Amino acid sequence: MANPIQVAVFLGITALIAFATFVHCRGKRGTGTGDERDYFLANGGLAWYFVAGSITLTNLSTDQLVSMNGNQMLLIVWWELAAVVGLFILAFVFLPVYYKNNCTTTTELLQKKYGDKHIRALISLLFLAGNLFIFLPAILYGGSRFFLSLLGYDGGIENIMLVSVVLAIVGAAYAVFGGLRAVAVSDTYSGVLILSLALVVVYLALQAINFDFSGIPADRLTLIGDSDSDIPWTTLLTGMIFIQTFYWSTNQTITQRAMASPTVKEAQKGVLAAAAIRLLIVPLIVVVPGIVAYKLFGDVPSDGAYGMIVAEVLPTWLSGAFAAALFAAALTTFNSILNASAALYVCDMHEAYIDKPRKVGRLGAIVSIIMSLLALTLVPFFASQESLINTVQQLYGLLSMPILSAFIVGLLFTNVQAAAAMIGVVSGVVFYGFWSMVWEPAHYIHGMAVTLLLSVFVSLLVNRVLFGQSAQPVWSSAKA
Repeated sequence: MANPIQVAVFLGITALIAFATFVHCRGKRGTGTGDERDYFLANGGLAWYFVAGSITLTNLSTDQLVSMNGNQMLLIVWWELAAVVGLFILAFVFLPVYYKNNCTTTTELLQKKYGDKHIRALISLLFLAGNLFIFLPAILYGGSRFFLSLLGYDGGIENIMLVSVVLAIVGAAYAVFGGLRAVAVSDTYSGVLILSLALVVVYLALQAINFDFSGIPADRLTLIGDSDSDIPWTTLLTGMIFIQTFYWSTNQTITQRAMASPTVKEAQKGVLAAAAIRLLIVPLIVVVPGIVAYKLFGDVPSDGAYGMIVAEVLPTWLSGAFAAALFAAALTTFNSILNASAALYVCDMHEAYIDKPRKVGRLGAIVSIIMSLLALTLVPFFASQESLINTVQQLYGLLSMPILSAFIVGLLFTNVQAAAAMIGVVSGVVFYGFWSMVWEPAHYIHGMAVTLLLSVFVSLLVNRVLFGQSAQPVWSSAKA
Protein backbone atom coordinates (compact mmCIF):
# COMPACT_ATOMS: atom_id res chain seq x y z
CA MET A 1 0.00 0.00 0.00
CA ALA A 2 1.08 3.58 -0.61
CA ASN A 3 3.00 5.38 2.13
CA PRO A 4 1.41 8.70 3.29
CA ILE A 5 4.71 10.46 2.52
CA GLN A 6 4.62 9.13 -1.05
CA VAL A 7 1.08 10.39 -1.50
CA ALA A 8 1.82 13.81 -0.01
CA VAL A 9 4.90 14.36 -2.19
CA PHE A 10 3.03 13.09 -5.25
CA LEU A 11 0.09 15.44 -4.75
CA GLY A 12 2.33 18.41 -3.89
CA ILE A 13 4.52 18.15 -6.99
CA THR A 14 1.56 17.45 -9.28
CA ALA A 15 -0.14 20.60 -8.00
CA LEU A 16 3.08 22.60 -8.32
CA ILE A 17 3.52 21.68 -12.00
CA ALA A 18 -0.10 22.63 -12.70
CA PHE A 19 0.31 25.96 -10.87
CA ALA A 20 3.58 26.82 -12.65
CA THR A 21 1.94 26.07 -16.01
CA PHE A 22 -1.03 28.28 -15.12
CA VAL A 23 1.19 31.17 -14.07
CA HIS A 24 3.29 30.97 -17.25
CA CYS A 25 0.29 30.78 -19.57
CA ARG A 26 -2.01 33.21 -17.77
CA GLY A 27 -3.03 36.06 -20.03
CA LYS A 28 -1.06 34.77 -23.02
CA ARG A 29 -3.95 33.20 -24.88
CA GLY A 30 -6.49 35.07 -26.84
CA THR A 31 -10.19 34.52 -26.48
CA GLY A 32 -9.99 31.30 -28.46
CA THR A 33 -13.19 32.24 -30.24
CA GLY A 34 -11.81 31.76 -33.72
CA ASP A 35 -8.01 31.76 -33.82
CA GLU A 36 -6.93 28.23 -34.56
CA ARG A 37 -3.26 29.30 -34.82
CA ASP A 38 -3.43 30.54 -31.23
CA TYR A 39 -5.14 27.44 -29.87
CA PHE A 40 -3.23 24.82 -31.88
CA LEU A 41 0.15 26.52 -32.52
CA ALA A 42 0.48 28.80 -29.47
CA ASN A 43 0.37 31.74 -31.91
CA GLY A 44 3.87 30.82 -33.11
CA GLY A 45 5.33 31.73 -29.73
CA LEU A 46 7.20 28.62 -28.55
CA ALA A 47 10.89 29.21 -27.84
CA TRP A 48 13.33 26.43 -28.77
CA TYR A 49 13.56 25.07 -25.22
CA PHE A 50 9.79 24.59 -25.04
CA VAL A 51 9.89 22.85 -28.43
CA ALA A 52 12.64 20.52 -27.18
CA GLY A 53 10.89 19.85 -23.88
CA SER A 54 7.50 19.25 -25.43
CA ILE A 55 8.79 16.94 -28.19
CA THR A 56 10.77 14.93 -25.64
CA LEU A 57 7.93 14.51 -23.15
CA THR A 58 5.23 13.98 -25.77
CA ASN A 59 7.16 10.91 -26.89
CA LEU A 60 8.70 9.86 -23.57
CA SER A 61 5.74 8.86 -21.46
CA THR A 62 4.88 5.98 -19.20
CA ASP A 63 4.16 3.78 -22.22
CA GLN A 64 7.80 4.25 -23.28
CA LEU A 65 9.41 3.87 -19.86
CA VAL A 66 7.13 1.07 -18.74
CA SER A 67 6.99 -0.91 -21.97
CA MET A 68 10.63 -0.56 -23.04
CA ASN A 69 11.98 -1.45 -19.62
CA GLY A 70 9.31 -4.15 -19.53
CA ASN A 71 11.15 -5.97 -22.33
CA GLN A 72 14.16 -6.24 -19.98
CA MET A 73 16.71 -6.27 -22.80
CA LEU A 74 19.23 -3.91 -24.43
CA LEU A 75 18.04 -4.59 -27.97
CA ILE A 76 14.96 -2.39 -27.56
CA VAL A 77 17.21 0.70 -27.38
CA TRP A 78 17.32 0.74 -31.19
CA TRP A 79 13.94 2.49 -31.18
CA GLU A 80 15.57 5.46 -29.42
CA LEU A 81 18.85 5.50 -31.34
CA ALA A 82 17.03 5.42 -34.66
CA ALA A 83 14.80 8.26 -33.44
CA VAL A 84 17.80 10.60 -33.55
CA VAL A 85 17.94 10.12 -37.32
CA GLY A 86 14.21 10.78 -37.52
CA LEU A 87 14.61 14.07 -35.67
CA PHE A 88 17.36 15.21 -38.04
CA ILE A 89 15.08 14.44 -40.99
CA LEU A 90 12.36 16.54 -39.33
CA ALA A 91 14.73 19.45 -38.71
CA PHE A 92 16.35 19.69 -42.13
CA VAL A 93 13.90 18.11 -44.59
CA PHE A 94 10.33 18.58 -43.40
CA LEU A 95 10.36 21.68 -41.16
CA PRO A 96 11.54 24.08 -43.90
CA VAL A 97 8.69 22.79 -46.10
CA TYR A 98 6.05 23.18 -43.37
CA TYR A 99 7.16 26.74 -42.57
CA LYS A 100 7.42 27.71 -46.23
CA ASN A 101 3.83 26.57 -46.76
CA ASN A 102 2.60 28.15 -43.48
CA CYS A 103 0.95 24.90 -42.34
CA THR A 104 -1.17 24.53 -39.21
CA THR A 105 -1.36 20.74 -39.59
CA THR A 106 1.01 18.39 -41.37
CA THR A 107 -1.86 17.23 -43.54
CA GLU A 108 -2.40 20.79 -44.80
CA LEU A 109 0.82 20.28 -46.76
CA LEU A 110 -0.84 17.42 -48.65
CA GLN A 111 -3.75 19.61 -49.71
CA LYS A 112 -1.32 22.23 -51.02
CA LYS A 113 0.82 19.69 -52.87
CA TYR A 114 -2.06 17.76 -54.45
CA GLY A 115 -4.54 20.65 -54.70
CA ASP A 116 -7.27 18.54 -53.14
CA LYS A 117 -8.95 18.71 -49.72
CA HIS A 118 -10.07 15.08 -49.75
CA ILE A 119 -6.60 13.59 -49.37
CA ARG A 120 -6.02 15.91 -46.43
CA ALA A 121 -9.21 14.66 -44.79
CA LEU A 122 -8.39 10.98 -45.47
CA ILE A 123 -4.94 11.21 -43.87
CA SER A 124 -6.38 13.14 -40.93
CA LEU A 125 -8.95 10.41 -40.45
CA LEU A 126 -6.19 7.79 -40.35
CA PHE A 127 -4.22 9.85 -37.83
CA LEU A 128 -7.32 10.21 -35.66
CA ALA A 129 -7.94 6.46 -35.86
CA GLY A 130 -4.37 5.77 -34.71
CA ASN A 131 -4.65 8.23 -31.85
CA LEU A 132 -8.01 6.88 -30.72
CA PHE A 133 -7.52 3.14 -31.12
CA ILE A 134 -3.79 2.84 -30.35
CA PHE A 135 -1.95 5.69 -28.64
CA LEU A 136 -4.49 7.14 -26.18
CA PRO A 137 -5.55 3.81 -24.59
CA ALA A 138 -1.92 2.60 -24.56
CA ILE A 139 -0.86 5.70 -22.61
CA LEU A 140 -3.71 5.31 -20.12
CA TYR A 141 -2.83 1.66 -19.57
CA GLY A 142 0.93 2.21 -19.32
CA GLY A 143 0.55 5.05 -16.84
CA SER A 144 -1.94 3.16 -14.69
CA ARG A 145 0.17 0.01 -14.69
CA PHE A 146 3.22 1.91 -13.47
CA PHE A 147 1.50 3.80 -10.66
CA LEU A 148 -0.15 0.71 -9.28
CA SER A 149 3.15 -1.20 -9.37
CA LEU A 150 5.11 1.65 -7.77
CA LEU A 151 2.62 2.35 -5.00
CA GLY A 152 2.09 -1.31 -4.15
CA TYR A 153 -1.50 -1.70 -5.29
CA ASP A 154 -3.01 -4.66 -7.12
CA GLY A 155 -2.71 -4.34 -10.90
CA GLY A 156 -6.12 -5.81 -11.63
CA ILE A 157 -8.25 -4.38 -14.40
CA GLU A 158 -10.57 -2.59 -11.93
CA ASN A 159 -7.71 -0.56 -10.44
CA ILE A 160 -6.19 0.03 -13.87
CA MET A 161 -9.48 1.46 -15.11
CA LEU A 162 -9.85 3.68 -12.03
CA VAL A 163 -6.41 5.27 -12.51
CA SER A 164 -7.03 5.53 -16.25
CA VAL A 165 -10.18 7.56 -15.62
CA VAL A 166 -8.24 10.00 -13.42
CA LEU A 167 -5.49 10.36 -16.04
CA ALA A 168 -8.04 10.95 -18.78
CA ILE A 169 -9.91 13.63 -16.83
CA VAL A 170 -6.83 15.61 -15.82
CA GLY A 171 -5.12 15.19 -19.20
CA ALA A 172 -8.20 16.38 -21.05
CA ALA A 173 -8.40 19.43 -18.77
CA TYR A 174 -4.95 20.61 -19.88
CA ALA A 175 -5.82 20.20 -23.56
CA VAL A 176 -9.29 21.74 -23.24
CA PHE A 177 -8.48 24.81 -21.16
CA GLY A 178 -4.91 25.62 -22.14
CA GLY A 179 -4.40 24.80 -25.80
CA LEU A 180 -0.95 23.94 -27.13
CA ARG A 181 0.86 26.56 -25.05
CA ALA A 182 -0.24 24.98 -21.75
CA VAL A 183 0.56 21.53 -23.11
CA ALA A 184 4.09 22.52 -24.19
CA VAL A 185 4.89 24.41 -20.99
CA SER A 186 3.71 21.59 -18.74
CA ASP A 187 5.70 19.17 -20.94
CA THR A 188 8.90 21.13 -20.35
CA TYR A 189 8.50 21.52 -16.59
CA SER A 190 7.65 17.83 -16.30
CA GLY A 191 10.56 16.94 -18.58
CA VAL A 192 13.21 18.49 -16.37
CA LEU A 193 11.83 16.58 -13.39
CA ILE A 194 11.35 13.20 -15.05
CA LEU A 195 14.69 13.11 -16.89
CA SER A 196 16.54 14.01 -13.69
CA LEU A 197 14.75 11.42 -11.58
CA ALA A 198 14.96 8.76 -14.29
CA LEU A 199 18.75 9.17 -14.34
CA VAL A 200 18.77 8.82 -10.54
CA VAL A 201 16.86 5.56 -10.96
CA VAL A 202 19.47 4.34 -13.46
CA TYR A 203 22.32 5.09 -11.06
CA LEU A 204 20.62 3.55 -8.02
CA ALA A 205 19.60 0.49 -10.03
CA LEU A 206 23.21 -0.05 -11.16
CA GLN A 207 24.37 0.49 -7.59
CA ALA A 208 21.91 -2.17 -6.41
CA ILE A 209 23.78 -4.80 -8.48
CA ASN A 210 27.22 -3.26 -7.82
CA PHE A 211 27.45 -2.34 -11.53
CA ASP A 212 27.83 -6.06 -12.24
CA PHE A 213 25.86 -7.52 -15.16
CA SER A 214 27.21 -11.03 -14.74
CA GLY A 215 24.60 -13.74 -14.73
CA ILE A 216 22.34 -11.92 -17.17
CA PRO A 217 21.84 -14.00 -20.36
CA ALA A 218 23.74 -12.74 -23.40
CA ASP A 219 20.53 -12.35 -25.44
CA ARG A 220 19.42 -9.72 -22.91
CA LEU A 221 22.57 -7.64 -23.46
CA THR A 222 23.08 -7.83 -27.21
CA LEU A 223 22.45 -5.09 -29.77
CA ILE A 224 22.38 -7.60 -32.64
CA GLY A 225 18.97 -9.22 -32.84
CA ASP A 226 18.51 -12.54 -34.61
CA SER A 227 15.59 -13.40 -36.85
CA ASP A 228 13.40 -14.44 -33.90
CA SER A 229 14.03 -11.37 -31.74
CA ASP A 230 11.82 -8.30 -31.28
CA ILE A 231 14.13 -6.26 -33.54
CA PRO A 232 16.10 -8.43 -36.00
CA TRP A 233 19.22 -6.53 -37.07
CA THR A 234 18.11 -6.61 -40.70
CA THR A 235 15.08 -4.43 -39.87
CA LEU A 236 17.48 -1.57 -39.13
CA LEU A 237 18.20 -1.53 -42.87
CA THR A 238 14.56 -1.67 -44.01
CA GLY A 239 11.53 -0.44 -42.12
CA MET A 240 13.10 1.17 -39.05
CA ILE A 241 14.19 4.38 -40.76
CA PHE A 242 10.80 4.77 -42.45
CA ILE A 243 9.03 4.31 -39.11
CA GLN A 244 11.15 7.08 -37.60
CA THR A 245 10.61 9.38 -40.59
CA PHE A 246 6.86 8.94 -40.31
CA TYR A 247 6.71 9.39 -36.55
CA TRP A 248 8.92 12.45 -36.17
CA SER A 249 8.26 14.25 -39.46
CA THR A 250 4.61 13.71 -40.40
CA ASN A 251 2.85 12.81 -37.14
CA GLN A 252 0.82 15.85 -36.09
CA THR A 253 1.27 15.13 -32.38
CA ILE A 254 5.04 15.58 -32.66
CA THR A 255 5.50 18.06 -35.46
CA GLN A 256 2.85 20.42 -34.10
CA ARG A 257 5.34 21.52 -31.42
CA ALA A 258 8.06 22.25 -33.96
CA MET A 259 5.59 24.17 -36.14
CA ALA A 260 4.73 26.51 -33.25
CA SER A 261 7.98 28.52 -33.14
CA PRO A 262 8.31 32.08 -34.48
CA THR A 263 10.88 30.99 -37.12
CA VAL A 264 12.07 27.79 -38.72
CA LYS A 265 15.56 28.29 -37.23
CA GLU A 266 14.11 28.52 -33.71
CA ALA A 267 12.14 25.34 -34.37
CA GLN A 268 15.25 23.56 -35.69
CA LYS A 269 17.18 24.49 -32.54
CA GLY A 270 14.46 22.87 -30.46
CA VAL A 271 14.38 19.72 -32.58
CA LEU A 272 18.16 19.34 -32.46
CA ALA A 273 18.11 19.81 -28.67
CA ALA A 274 15.49 17.07 -28.49
CA ALA A 275 17.76 14.86 -30.62
CA ALA A 276 20.65 15.43 -28.21
CA ILE A 277 18.45 14.41 -25.26
CA ARG A 278 17.31 11.36 -27.22
CA LEU A 279 20.91 10.33 -27.90
CA LEU A 280 22.55 11.06 -24.55
CA ILE A 281 19.87 10.45 -21.92
CA VAL A 282 16.88 8.49 -23.16
CA PRO A 283 18.67 5.24 -24.13
CA LEU A 284 19.92 4.84 -20.55
CA ILE A 285 16.60 5.38 -18.84
CA VAL A 286 14.52 3.09 -21.10
CA VAL A 287 16.65 -0.07 -20.92
CA VAL A 288 19.04 -0.11 -17.94
CA PRO A 289 16.40 -0.32 -15.16
CA GLY A 290 14.64 -3.17 -16.97
CA ILE A 291 17.87 -5.15 -17.37
CA VAL A 292 18.72 -4.63 -13.70
CA ALA A 293 15.20 -5.76 -12.79
CA TYR A 294 15.84 -8.99 -14.67
CA LYS A 295 18.89 -9.67 -12.53
CA LEU A 296 17.07 -8.83 -9.29
CA PHE A 297 13.60 -10.24 -9.94
CA GLY A 298 13.89 -12.46 -13.01
CA ASP A 299 11.54 -12.27 -15.99
CA VAL A 300 8.79 -9.89 -14.80
CA PRO A 301 5.50 -10.30 -16.72
CA SER A 302 2.97 -7.68 -17.84
CA ASP A 303 5.33 -4.69 -18.16
CA GLY A 304 5.77 -4.55 -14.39
CA ALA A 305 9.59 -4.39 -14.27
CA TYR A 306 9.97 -0.62 -14.19
CA GLY A 307 7.55 -0.06 -11.34
CA MET A 308 9.23 -2.82 -9.33
CA ILE A 309 12.75 -1.49 -9.75
CA VAL A 310 11.73 2.09 -8.97
CA ALA A 311 9.96 0.93 -5.80
CA GLU A 312 13.04 -1.10 -4.88
CA VAL A 313 15.77 1.53 -5.28
CA LEU A 314 14.16 4.89 -4.53
CA PRO A 315 13.62 6.12 -0.97
CA THR A 316 9.97 6.60 -0.02
CA TRP A 317 9.81 10.37 -0.39
CA LEU A 318 11.64 10.29 -3.73
CA SER A 319 9.38 7.58 -5.11
CA GLY A 320 6.48 9.95 -4.47
CA ALA A 321 8.28 12.61 -6.52
CA PHE A 322 8.90 10.09 -9.27
CA ALA A 323 5.26 9.05 -9.28
CA ALA A 324 4.36 12.72 -9.76
CA ALA A 325 6.87 13.02 -12.61
CA LEU A 326 5.48 9.94 -14.36
CA PHE A 327 1.94 11.14 -13.79
CA ALA A 328 2.89 14.43 -15.43
CA ALA A 329 4.58 12.57 -18.30
CA ALA A 330 1.46 10.50 -18.93
CA LEU A 331 -0.65 13.65 -18.81
CA THR A 332 1.57 15.55 -21.23
CA THR A 333 1.54 12.79 -23.82
CA PHE A 334 -2.19 12.27 -23.42
CA ASN A 335 -3.07 15.94 -23.68
CA SER A 336 -0.63 16.44 -26.57
CA ILE A 337 -2.40 13.76 -28.59
CA LEU A 338 -5.78 15.25 -27.71
CA ASN A 339 -4.70 18.73 -28.83
CA ALA A 340 -3.25 17.35 -32.07
CA SER A 341 -6.42 15.33 -32.68
CA ALA A 342 -8.57 18.40 -32.16
CA ALA A 343 -6.39 20.31 -34.63
CA LEU A 344 -6.77 17.58 -37.24
CA TYR A 345 -10.53 17.44 -36.89
CA VAL A 346 -11.16 21.20 -36.71
CA CYS A 347 -8.75 22.29 -39.45
CA ASP A 348 -8.88 19.34 -41.83
CA MET A 349 -12.43 18.05 -41.55
CA HIS A 350 -14.86 20.41 -39.84
CA GLU A 351 -13.75 23.53 -41.72
CA ALA A 352 -13.55 21.67 -45.02
CA TYR A 353 -16.92 19.91 -44.93
CA ILE A 354 -19.11 21.76 -42.39
CA ASP A 355 -18.08 25.36 -41.69
CA LYS A 356 -15.46 27.51 -39.98
CA PRO A 357 -16.17 27.34 -36.23
CA ARG A 358 -16.76 30.60 -34.40
CA LYS A 359 -15.30 29.12 -31.22
CA VAL A 360 -12.29 26.94 -31.99
CA GLY A 361 -11.58 26.20 -28.34
CA ARG A 362 -15.10 24.94 -27.68
CA LEU A 363 -15.08 22.61 -30.68
CA GLY A 364 -11.59 21.39 -29.75
CA ALA A 365 -12.86 20.67 -26.24
CA ILE A 366 -15.75 18.58 -27.55
CA VAL A 367 -13.36 16.52 -29.72
CA SER A 368 -10.99 16.02 -26.77
CA ILE A 369 -13.74 14.82 -24.43
CA ILE A 370 -15.17 12.38 -26.97
CA MET A 371 -11.70 10.97 -27.74
CA SER A 372 -10.97 10.54 -24.02
CA LEU A 373 -14.18 8.65 -23.34
CA LEU A 374 -13.71 6.31 -26.30
CA ALA A 375 -10.05 5.66 -25.41
CA LEU A 376 -11.06 4.50 -21.93
CA THR A 377 -13.14 1.70 -23.43
CA LEU A 378 -10.03 0.27 -25.13
CA VAL A 379 -7.76 0.13 -22.08
CA PRO A 380 -8.70 -3.52 -21.25
CA PHE A 381 -7.40 -4.65 -24.68
CA PHE A 382 -3.93 -3.22 -24.03
CA ALA A 383 -3.95 -4.65 -20.51
CA SER A 384 -4.18 -8.10 -22.09
CA GLN A 385 -1.09 -7.70 -24.33
CA GLU A 386 2.27 -9.32 -23.56
CA SER A 387 4.39 -6.34 -24.69
CA LEU A 388 2.93 -2.87 -24.93
CA ILE A 389 5.66 -1.35 -27.12
CA ASN A 390 5.57 -4.17 -29.69
CA THR A 391 1.77 -4.15 -29.82
CA VAL A 392 1.67 -0.39 -30.39
CA GLN A 393 4.32 -0.45 -33.12
CA GLN A 394 2.82 -3.42 -34.93
CA LEU A 395 -0.71 -2.02 -34.92
CA TYR A 396 0.40 1.42 -36.05
CA GLY A 397 1.99 -0.12 -39.13
CA LEU A 398 -1.54 -0.29 -40.53
CA LEU A 399 -1.52 3.49 -40.81
CA SER A 400 2.05 4.80 -40.65
CA MET A 401 3.53 3.56 -43.92
CA PRO A 402 0.43 4.25 -46.05
CA ILE A 403 0.34 7.79 -44.63
CA LEU A 404 4.07 8.29 -45.28
CA SER A 405 3.58 7.19 -48.89
CA ALA A 406 1.23 10.13 -49.49
CA PHE A 407 3.87 12.56 -48.21
CA ILE A 408 6.66 10.95 -50.25
CA VAL A 409 4.68 11.00 -53.49
CA GLY A 410 3.52 14.57 -52.85
CA LEU A 411 7.01 15.87 -52.07
CA LEU A 412 9.00 13.95 -54.68
CA PHE A 413 6.63 14.07 -57.66
CA THR A 414 4.42 16.51 -59.49
CA ASN A 415 1.48 15.83 -61.82
CA VAL A 416 -0.03 13.19 -59.50
CA GLN A 417 -3.78 13.04 -58.92
CA ALA A 418 -4.84 13.09 -55.28
CA ALA A 419 -7.19 10.17 -55.96
CA ALA A 420 -4.22 8.06 -57.13
CA ALA A 421 -2.33 8.77 -53.91
CA MET A 422 -5.45 7.96 -51.88
CA ILE A 423 -5.81 4.59 -53.65
CA GLY A 424 -2.15 3.94 -52.83
CA VAL A 425 -2.81 4.72 -49.16
CA VAL A 426 -5.83 2.42 -48.91
CA SER A 427 -3.99 -0.39 -50.71
CA GLY A 428 -1.17 -0.05 -48.19
CA VAL A 429 -3.54 -0.39 -45.23
CA VAL A 430 -5.05 -3.55 -46.71
CA PHE A 431 -1.69 -5.06 -47.66
CA TYR A 432 -0.05 -4.47 -44.27
CA GLY A 433 -3.06 -5.92 -42.47
CA PHE A 434 -2.73 -9.06 -44.60
CA TRP A 435 1.06 -9.20 -44.12
CA SER A 436 1.08 -8.81 -40.32
CA MET A 437 -2.11 -10.59 -39.33
CA VAL A 438 -2.59 -13.37 -41.91
CA TRP A 439 0.45 -14.04 -44.09
CA GLU A 440 3.34 -13.18 -41.70
CA PRO A 441 6.17 -14.11 -44.09
CA ALA A 442 8.70 -11.96 -42.21
CA HIS A 443 9.02 -9.53 -39.30
CA TYR A 444 6.42 -6.77 -39.22
CA ILE A 445 9.12 -4.06 -39.55
CA HIS A 446 10.15 -5.60 -42.87
CA GLY A 447 6.47 -5.63 -43.76
CA MET A 448 6.28 -1.89 -43.09
CA ALA A 449 9.09 -1.21 -45.59
CA VAL A 450 7.40 -3.37 -48.22
CA THR A 451 4.08 -1.64 -47.51
CA LEU A 452 5.62 1.80 -48.09
CA LEU A 453 7.18 0.80 -51.39
CA LEU A 454 3.96 -0.87 -52.53
CA SER A 455 1.85 2.18 -51.63
CA VAL A 456 4.14 4.51 -53.58
CA PHE A 457 4.20 2.14 -56.56
CA VAL A 458 0.40 1.76 -56.60
CA SER A 459 -0.04 5.54 -56.42
CA LEU A 460 2.20 6.14 -59.44
CA LEU A 461 0.76 3.19 -61.38
CA VAL A 462 -2.86 4.24 -60.82
CA ASN A 463 -1.95 7.81 -61.71
CA ARG A 464 -0.61 6.58 -65.06
CA VAL A 465 -3.12 3.85 -65.90
CA LEU A 466 -6.41 5.22 -64.58
CA PHE A 467 -5.82 8.96 -64.85
CA GLY A 468 -3.48 8.99 -67.84
CA GLN A 469 -0.96 11.25 -66.12
CA SER A 470 2.76 10.63 -65.88
CA ALA A 471 4.30 11.65 -62.55
CA GLN A 472 7.28 13.96 -62.89
CA PRO A 473 10.11 13.85 -60.31
CA VAL A 474 10.58 17.26 -58.72
CA TRP A 475 14.26 17.29 -59.62
CA SER A 476 13.49 16.94 -63.33
CA SER A 477 10.85 19.69 -63.08
CA ALA A 478 13.39 21.95 -61.37
CA LYS A 479 15.89 21.44 -64.24
CA ALA A 480 13.22 22.19 -66.79
